[in-house]
Amino acid sequence: MEPEESPGPPQVSVLIVSYNSAEPLRRCLGALESSAEREKFEVLVVDCGSVDESPGLDSEFPNATFLRLPRNFGFTKAANIGMRTAKGEFIFFLDPVVEVLPETVSSLAARLEGEPGAVAVCPLLVSPEGESVGEVRKLPDREGIAAAWREGNWGSGGELDLSAERLSVGFPSFAALMVRSYFLRGLRYIDERYGESWGGVDICFQILRASRKILLFPGIRAVRHAGEGRSFPAEAGVQALLSADWVMGAATYAAKRYGFAAGLKVRLAAVCSALGQALLALVRFRDVGYHFSRFSHLLGGHKLDGTQRGL
Repeated sequence: MEPEESPGPPQVSVLIVSYNSAEPLRRCLGALESSAEREKFEVLVVDCGSVDESPGLDSEFPNATFLRLPRNFGFTKAANIGMRTAKGEFIFFLDPVVEVLPETVSSLAARLEGEPGAVAVCPLLVSPEGESVGEVRKLPDREGIAAAWREGNWGSGGELDLSAERLSVGFPSFAALMVRSYFLRGLRYIDERYGESWGGVDICFQILRASRKILLFPGIRAVRHAGEGRSFPAEAGVQALLSADWVMGAATYAAKRYGFAAGLKVRLAAVCSALGQALLALVRFRDVGYHFSRFSHLLGGHKLDGTQRGL
């Protein structure tokens, strides 16, 4: 009797970074388990020290691999840990708030395999009602970086030609993006100068700088549930750190794209703005703790990296 051949490596590694996201994560994993060609991909969940029900989900989903971190080191470090564990030819970054359809993973993998000029592919993200949620943007230029750090978010995405078979895009949502593993290994994964924020846009920038493509396929879809996601404590100190992390991510990206002076300009402008807001808060005696904490984090160049208590 001939011995059975051991199965080869998976084609796709689905990588989910989760923090206090038990219910969205349960839905996300359930959808993955119902996917077509499930045997061709592995599911890796990197849990960032969650204190909700997330750590117990491994018993509900024995086919997924859970990597538990003792505390929250930020998205970038968690994703890098997951990527170094992943065995797949492609890595599919998936946010817990995204619910794939049965053909999403297999269809994206087939498209990426058949597009040698593309390094990454993504589905159209839609609401539960089937409407596009508009999370595709241009790579932020100098003005876009300034607007993003001041507003604390990316703003609304652009209009898409949903009748097209495929679209070449600059900065799709990192909530559902499949990337060739060899390209990420060549970059040594995501630059860990980023903490929680801006690592995704940096990967997209590196892809386009290498004159490769990111393709979106409107006919391949996944559902993005609004109002959910990694759930951070509402304490002023935590929210101030997250806000500072966002600005520091913007400064890091600006420095990498436009040079050291551009990054320094972002940081100095943010520090001056934060100081003004802190002094105004002191006069009004409103949200004083938040604003002074934010100013302190920005002045110190802090990011979410696991050194902070309470996360």
